[in-house]
Amino acid sequence: MAFSFLFSDPLSRSTFKKFVVMLCSLLTSLYFLHCLTERCGTAPHPVRASDPAPTYLGSALGDWTPLRRKRLLQKRTSGPVYETAGRNAGSDASRGGGLRARGWSDPEHLRSDLRLSGSVNLAALAGMSVLSAAGGSSGASKLSQLGEGTKKLPQAIIIGVKKGGTRALLEFLRVHPDIRAVGAEPHFFDRNFDNGLGWYRDLMPKTLEGQITMEKTPSYFVTREAPARICAMSRDTKLIVVVRDPVTRAISDYTQTLSKKPDIPTFESLTFKNRTTGLIDTSWSAIQIGIYAKHLENWLQYFPMGQILFVSGERLISDPAGELGRVQDFLGLKRIITDKHFYFNQTKGFPCLKKAEGSSKPHCLGKTKGRTHPNIDPEVVQRLRDFYRPFNMKFYQMTGHIFGWEEETDITLNL
Repeated sequence: MAFSFLFSDPLSRSTFKKFVVMLCSLLTSLYFLHCLTERCGTAPHPVRASDPAPTYLGSALGDWTPLRRKRLLQKRTSGPVYETAGRNAGSDASRGGGLRARGWSDPEHLRSDLRLSGSVNLAALAGMSVLSAAGGSSGASKLSQLGEGTKKLPQAIIIGVKKGGTRALLEFLRVHPDIRAVGAEPHFFDRNFDNGLGWYRDLMPKTLEGQITMEKTPSYFVTREAPARICAMSRDTKLIVVVRDPVTRAISDYTQTLSKKPDIPTFESLTFKNRTTGLIDTSWSAIQIGIYAKHLENWLQYFPMGQILFVSGERLISDPAGELGRVQDFLGLKRIITDKHFYFNQTKGFPCLKKAEGSSKPHCLGKTKGRTHPNIDPEVVQRLRDFYRPFNMKFYQMTGHIFGWEEETDITLNL
């Protein structure tokens, strides 16, 4: 009776529609709840760092996260990154460790690890790791295959001395296929240090893997701050000093200045504070540079003696191949530059190259090299020899090498 009473009147059309919509919504919700329950029951557990990677995807994403974070940090510090590295532990770039020091893997390693089925552009990623390296070995190797090379901070520097034969040595060394050198003097560690290591590195030529980057600035040897600055860049830097009889060197220095300023005082008047007493004026740079022992003491506070090679300016003239052999050994290079590369130019008075770098023609140094020295009063020359003698003896003891400058030498030798 009750049932028939409740449904004795038919439901209105609007009420029926609402009932159907509610019923469909309820069934749909129950269906989705059922699907989610099944999905959760079969979902894999989270991958932890200690677990072996179950798939390439898990392994790759684990590796990619820190790589991406380091890449972002590199972008933020791309300017001062070289300077910071140099101050803390020497130049990573100059030691070929740019990629490893910054946490990047070898591009080939990335290719093998990041098999993400197209979700990561592997070629672009490998290229990014190469380009981000500040002269690292992996980057250099990759670019070497393309024949392009990369710029690095110098691993060897000719630091002195002025008018000792540094230009000749550099030009001779550039014949070697494993040496790439800057032609002009950068003067970074004495005049342009505020420009930063990035500026300095941009001056360097591109090198391939296995090649040595070099530069020469003779004034470094007498610059008080230079040893500490070079050591901060890289304490592994190899240093080369071309030394010459200090008296001959001073006269050559004066001759160069005289060619630019013909009205300067005579050599004799500049040499002495007082000609009568014979007191030498050590404040004159032409005299001061030749006190090699004093300058060397400053360098030995930062570099061991085994990291400095002293080349004889006199023997660079009389036996260029012999001196170049010592330099090549010091740099760890094969002796490629030999006697066959030189001939002696009687007019200039020193050896020339039979074939210069990138040329098939003979090459001698420019007209500014080999100037005729002015005649100097023999008494002044002797007083200078007496002045330099104790400093030369100390220099011989420090280097363990006797250069023989106390013997009568021909002061007409020109470099």
